[in-house]
Amino acid sequence: MNKIFLLMTILVVTTLSLEAKNVDPKKEEALKEKHVKEQMEREKKFAEEQKFYQADEYDFSEQEVDPKDLETIEVIEPENDFDITDVYRDDI
Repeated sequence: MNKIFLLMTILVVTTLSLEAKNVDPKKEEALKEKHVKEQMEREKKFAEEQKFYQADEYDFSEQEVDPKDLETIEVIEPENDFDITDVYRDDI
């Protein structure tokens, strides 16, 4: 949907700017086709990049963690004896 809207916007803007300049209709059509081809190339590049960023085709099953393995990890309790008052002392 966004691609169609973007292409239509480019065509409308191109058409309006060409009408203001009184450009030959043949040149106008060639320019429209050029803009459409350029935009289609941009869309192809964007689609390839999105495939990479969305990671729909990647298999991450090797990185999955078995919940049974988590039970064997030792729990480290935090040390709650941290005293921050020394940080604010001026007499040091």
